[in-house]
Amino acid sequence: MFAINDLIVQYQLRGKIVHAVDRVSFSLENNESLGIVGESACGKSTLGLAIIRSVMGGKIISGEILLDGQDILKMSDEEFTKNIRWKKIAMVFQGAMNSLDPVFSIKQQFEEILRTHDYSGNRLEMINEAIASVGLPSSVLNKFPHELSGGMKQRAVIAMALLLKPELVIADEPTTALDVLVQAQVLSLLKKLKKEGMSLVLISHDLGIISEIADKVAIMYAGKIVEFGTLQEVYSNPKHPYTKSLLESVPKIKGKSDLMSLKGNPPDLANPPEGCRFYDRCSQAMEKCRKDPQKTKTKSGYVSCWLYE
Repeated sequence: MFAINDLIVQYQLRGKIVHAVDRVSFSLENNESLGIVGESACGKSTLGLAIIRSVMGGKIISGEILLDGQDILKMSDEEFTKNIRWKKIAMVFQGAMNSLDPVFSIKQQFEEILRTHDYSGNRLEMINEAIASVGLPSSVLNKFPHELSGGMKQRAVIAMALLLKPELVIADEPTTALDVLVQAQVLSLLKKLKKEGMSLVLISHDLGIISEIADKVAIMYAGKIVEFGTLQEVYSNPKHPYTKSLLESVPKIKGKSDLMSLKGNPPDLANPPEGCRFYDRCSQAMEKCRKDPQKTKTKSGYVSCWLYE
């Protein structure tokens, strides 16, 4: 089981403190998949990086990240790198196609991961197994990144994340900048991995992609999770006004409907407003919304909104 409790992550920028992730909490059972949805700069990627303790330029201030009951934030860097990172938790980074080193072959980059983690078994067999799991031929191992198509590079990066057979994989916008056919291939691969028992955290702004894979959904706005629950409940019966706005912004295939657009801009996370951070853009805002809303339980999760006090 995986869980996050009251996680706070901050950056310091030009003398200001940016509250990128602010008291985020959720849980995920084994073999479940979670979709984290929200507009750009809401803290989704920072949350993913915090899970593998790789927040460059930022700092995890407080909170817990529990893996099988153990708080991995209390581990030393050496212990975390040796026992957790890539072995139990791995990540496919945003812009993954550009994360491959252009001067090394694909095989060399796989071998570097195994060498770093002191893998003593048959390395070539391990690498071939990972490559085959994402539908790539073994011939790609002798190629350099520039010799692969966008979809092949994306799948190679996913194979690297799967190399040491982690329990949990975090995929940050894994289909961004890919054409629709390659997107379909990557989504099919993620579905296959999920069926094989891997837990998955999928970070995206695309509600359609989330609906294809996720069991649970966390709606994130301005550093906070405003609604959390099963995919079916959140999509069919959204509670938070922001969640409703997101869903109403998606074009409908059947029938005619006006697309929803939000007035204003997201708040400055270096100087966040008191109370609900969606207050200035919410059509249902009340005076009490200037105070922090309490979490109200729903059938499958919670919503942070005064409407459900």
